[in-house]
Amino acid sequence: MTRHDTIEAMAEEVLENAPDRFALVGFSMGGIVAMEVLRQRADRVLKLALLDTTPIPETPEIAATREPQIVAARAGRLEEVIREEHLPNCFASGASSYAHKSTVLDMARDLGPAVFVRQSRALQRRKDQQATLRDARLPTLLLCGRHDKLCSVKRHQSMAGLVAGAALEVIDDAAHFPTLEQPEATTEALQRWLSGTLLLT
Repeated sequence: MTRHDTIEAMAEEVLENAPDRFALVGFSMGGIVAMEVLRQRADRVLKLALLDTTPIPETPEIAATREPQIVAARAGRLEEVIREEHLPNCFASGASSYAHKSTVLDMARDLGPAVFVRQSRALQRRKDQQATLRDARLPTLLLCGRHDKLCSVKRHQSMAGLVAGAALEVIDDAAHFPTLEQPEATTEALQRWLSGTLLLT
């Protein structure tokens, strides 16, 4: 998900490197890529888990807010963009949030501004995937942090209404990164999903 500037190309790369049949988990932008994988080749996906994500395309207003972020990242101010415009919405309040924010900043530094720009462009241009979810016929887990401001519980409830038989898990004391804030609860939910039947009842 670092080499392309469209969700479609990212999904194609996933499919090129994945087994013939596989369980698919996507978090945040990864969830958007996962839905595109499902749209392209639903026949290869055995199970689907979507974490803190959305099937909705960006509004023109939100897409426009990315332009100054892209300019700043290209000018060497990526860390400033992440710290001031992304991190405030990512975590629930708590003593551990500082360490989690440091982890995200480290990831941003490691990936660098070019990847940030490519991924921003991909998010701006993404498709509406509600029809993809409506057509899904596979065991599906929808998981989110209770305090997620970016991809709300309400959004995940709406997604659960689109996917027949989908399970919804809301992780307490977490916002957009339950994988960091509540890793044990998140892992347990994923383990239950993986160990369940492959057939919808």
